[in-house]
Amino acid sequence: MTIADEAAHHGLHRVGGRPPLGAYLAEVWRRREFTFLLARYRLEAENGRNRLGMLWVVLKPLLSAGVYGLMFGLLLDTHKDVDDFLAFLVIGVLLFEYFSTCFTTGARSITANAALVQSLSFPRMALPLALVAQRFMQFVPMVAIMMLVAVLMGNYPSVQWLLIVPLALLFTLVNIGLTLMTARLTVHFRDLTQLLPFISRFFFYTSGIFFSVEVRFGDHPTIMRIADLQPIHEFLSLGRAILLDGPQYDITTIYWAYASAWAVLLVVAGILFFWAAEERYGRTD
Repeated sequence: MTIADEAAHHGLHRVGGRPPLGAYLAEVWRRREFTFLLARYRLEAENGRNRLGMLWVVLKPLLSAGVYGLMFGLLLDTHKDVDDFLAFLVIGVLLFEYFSTCFTTGARSITANAALVQSLSFPRMALPLALVAQRFMQFVPMVAIMMLVAVLMGNYPSVQWLLIVPLALLFTLVNIGLTLMTARLTVHFRDLTQLLPFISRFFFYTSGIFFSVEVRFGDHPTIMRIADLQPIHEFLSLGRAILLDGPQYDITTIYWAYASAWAVLLVVAGILFFWAAEERYGRTD
């Protein structure tokens, strides 16, 4: 009998060993309060030193929408492609902001907390989950801003607006999956943090944030088929269809199926991919 067999016989486990997936996820769930508090305190710390404090949670994405609206909407005349361009732009910018902040900053959720990882025993998945929870807390007031802008542009609340809840949940699952993947990859390839902003920018310019993909490329079926399968474009289109009125914003039902499939696929793949390297996080070799 080997030493490992003898240890297992007496109920001893290797320090830092990777537990089975079920036990690991159960431990992540037991640490949910730690995850939530970490997200909340980091959100407060991120804005606490500024004079306007938490108000920057709302101001930063609105300023981004203003800059993009001026540059692309007015100077490049993309506002002529769509109805209610201001609401169209704000919804696109705020939804994309939620994705991009998870995608880029989530990649550093392990490497930026090396001291915490090396000194305490807890499921490392709590760190990227805390990052997504933090960005979700920032996203909630953004939903209220999107609704307010939609109303100011003449779109009145309806029962359909309740669909923003499942949309936000599906989008959060997508962000969790991608954050878990990039968090692990960055542990192995630190240079990835330099590439992620460019990947995020690619999604920004191809998702139809400040122009209508359908109007610009409606006569190109191949481009439209590719766009229909691009998850960020799907979520932006669904968000606008939920909150805005008019034939241009009819809900494309198949997008719900695509968005659900992306959410399930990415969150499952992200969990498995991250869990598989649990033993390697915090190692210095």
